[in-house]
Amino acid sequence: MTSSPGPIPEIVVTGSPGNPLGELRLGEFRFPCALGRTGVKREKREGDGATPLGCFPLRELRYRQDRLSAPETKLPLIPISPSDGWCDAPEDALYNRPVRLPYPASAETMWREDHLYDLVVVLGHNDDPVIAHAGSAVFFHLVREDDGQLQATEGCVALRLEDMLRVLALSGMATRMRIEEV
Repeated sequence: MTSSPGPIPEIVVTGSPGNPLGELRLGEFRFPCALGRTGVKREKREGDGATPLGCFPLRELRYRQDRLSAPETKLPLIPISPSDGWCDAPEDALYNRPVRLPYPASAETMWREDHLYDLVVVLGHNDDPVIAHAGSAVFFHLVREDDGQLQATEGCVALRLEDMLRVLALSGMATRMRIEEV
């Protein structure tokens, strides 16, 4: 019986300012990925549409158990429920934190009709400590496609389902996502 390899230490994402498309590298694997509509940016701000440059831990995998079985991964798994949200109101005490919907401040809905958040990894961006206006809800999730073309995100990193499953199977709590400029 062979043992499966441990989690990989680093996922590398490369992008450029103004370009919503990039590449995700995981060892020998190369996958096209979608980035924020304004590309990558060092100084991320709430609502700027940019994917932040930096190195971020993978905190947890949230998933729609009504649509998918729990995928193979060493990340903590959290099923998404219809009342799950993520606060994106910079002045709120729970900014860039999970909340229960309905929530009195602005919050993103995690239980979506589209399939973008069927698998969503919370990245450790602006969470230790949380700084108002420095960006919220920066996730690694499934991509939206239009006629086979990857569509921009609001500041996240997104992959096709089959590529995401391959990455998740090799990811764990020690894995970091490094997002860098080409």
